Amino acid sequence: MILRVARHTDDLEGLIHFYTKILELEIIGDFRNHNHYDGVFLGKKDQNWHLEFTTSKDKTTHHSDEDDLMVFYPTDESTYQSILKNIENQQIKKEKAKNPYWNENGILIRDPDGFGIIVSPLKINKG
Repeated sequence: MILRVARHTDDLEGLIHFYTKILELEIIGDFRNHNHYDGVFLGKKDQNWHLEFTTSKDKTTHHSDEDDLMVFYPTDESTYQSILKNIENQQIKKEKAKNPYWNENGILIRDPDGFGIIVSPLKINKG
């Protein structure tokens, strides 16, 4: 099975910057003016998942809950530390998660659209 999570945004460039420069995802594809939509696919090459962000003249009306989160699990310590450094260097605010599990097992930040993102070290390969 392949997973694509798609979301519409009013700030495509802000999301591209956040997900590539902070979370270190790669642009694996994009499109322009496809039925009046522009978009980008972000992820890691040769994986069975990716994110799709689109924009158009239609404004977004997002509604999410404090427990609606995307969780990223870096699989090596160097990537995890690099992401933490990116968060610090870009002065991205860390928040307290509603679910205490995430306060113990990751950090909560928000993407430019205000959606909660957890970065967790729980899946780091220990050797």
